[in-house]
Amino acid sequence: MVNDGGLGRSPELSAAYAACESQVRQSYGAMWAAIALLPADVRPCFYAIHGWALQTDQIADEGAPEDRSERFARWRVDTLTELRSGLSTHPVRRALVHTVRGQDLDPELVEEHLETVWADCAAVPVFETFADQRRYMRGSTGVLAELWMPLLKPSGPEAARLVSVLAEACQVGDMFEDLPVDLAAGRCFLPRQDLRRFGLDVADLQRGERGEALDAFVDSQLIHWRGLLEEAAPVAAMVALEYQPFLHTLLLGAQMHYDEVTLLRSRVLSEGVEPLTVDGSARRRAARPEPGVVPNHVAVIMDGNRRWAQAHGLPVDQGHRAGMRTALRLVNAAQRLGIRHVSIYMFSTENWDRPQDELVALFETFADWVARGAEWLHQFGVKVRWSGRRDRLDPSLASSIALMESLTSNNDVLTLTMCVDYGGREEMTAATRALAAEAVAGRIRPEDIEPADLARNLYVPELPDVDLLIRTCEQRISNFLPWHLAYAELMFDPTPWPDYHLARLRDAVRAYSGRERRFGGNSGLVAQVGSREPVRTA
Repeated sequence: MVNDGGLGRSPELSAAYAACESQVRQSYGAMWAAIALLPADVRPCFYAIHGWALQTDQIADEGAPEDRSERFARWRVDTLTELRSGLSTHPVRRALVHTVRGQDLDPELVEEHLETVWADCAAVPVFETFADQRRYMRGSTGVLAELWMPLLKPSGPEAARLVSVLAEACQVGDMFEDLPVDLAAGRCFLPRQDLRRFGLDVADLQRGERGEALDAFVDSQLIHWRGLLEEAAPVAAMVALEYQPFLHTLLLGAQMHYDEVTLLRSRVLSEGVEPLTVDGSARRRAARPEPGVVPNHVAVIMDGNRRWAQAHGLPVDQGHRAGMRTALRLVNAAQRLGIRHVSIYMFSTENWDRPQDELVALFETFADWVARGAEWLHQFGVKVRWSGRRDRLDPSLASSIALMESLTSNNDVLTLTMCVDYGGREEMTAATRALAAEAVAGRIRPEDIEPADLARNLYVPELPDVDLLIRTCEQRISNFLPWHLAYAELMFDPTPWPDYHLARLRDAVRAYSGRERRFGGNSGLVAQVGSREPVRTA
């Protein structure tokens, strides 16, 4: 039975909240999983709102058109009447009425949602412009998000507007999930103005024959979508700390959907987008490598979190939280592009020199990321390894990272090496000390030492050489993996790390595939990209 947090003391109310939770869990697994991150006392309110919204949609969608209209009109009148009276005997509406009245939420938002769904029930909406589409999405999902925003203890006047924008961004993802089914039924929720700009109509979307124009059209929708995501990104910082993981999860889900459509382009018209979660558990997607050679090992220096926060008028810790979200997004993007090894510079030995309050916030953020990300990474088949010193972190955090390593040790889809309290010179020095100790003990002669002997004494001896290093914001390697970067291709991206996404990684992979790698050979020897063996050219 749902924990009603003291909201519903009678058995009838408890049953109503339980019915709403069941509805959300069965029909909206991703939202159910996100709500589970909220404090227990507010979860029932979210179940009530979304359970009622799901039943509202079902009434609007199911049955013959004439019956739907009559049923929906009755549902609408009953909902508004019960909100005014504060009394309901309906198993789902009872929970909504109790939540709205008990938490002093705005009933006009409920009415706005009903009006939007009523218009959709009467006729399939057609949007001339993106602005028209946005007005529909606000009434459909944005007002629901605004309805629960007071429960999250917002800290500024912009919070309600931005949470509505976040809900719109999530709904765009839902539209792309359902796109093949909707097109087959003759429904298109995308702007007609954009279709005409590329000489297309709905029939072209259904046939899928004009690949280049269709790709360009999907790209235009990605531009709209990216604008919503970038506008909504600061909202997670505008609520109390205990509610932020909920909003970060919604943002991450929408961002990963965006990345998926970026990868598919016009194929999304026939394939749609697989949900990231089914009943709250992660769903692994198969790799879709780019044409050409894909780098085996990509290393990333994640720079720009603080600049991103400053640009959005947010505290520094919110930049780090956004950056941690992007780290998960990167792993998903790398797996989809067929990359097998990813190493990320999460905390350097030099980072200890930062202000103490920033360090505290950074490690709290990292600990939260490890706690919430471990199961997600495991479900996606990611093997996690820790490279760096293990003696200076807080013991609880060090233990959490070690547990993540153990949990994921048998996975083989992608290997993620987290470089935490890592410094390249310290790693080399430690490896040299180990070799010196072997020599003193007589287990190796100094004249016999070879590069492989030093490599086996590094933090992660089996870590392969880096093929491609990506750094955001700056153009230096900052003491990162010097042994493994010996022949890496270097790419510097001016984008602050929280804004990095699949399209940028894909562009880097494409650029890598087009480079000639000589590995110190003469002009007559050119290495094929992705290979350490030189081949002779004509």
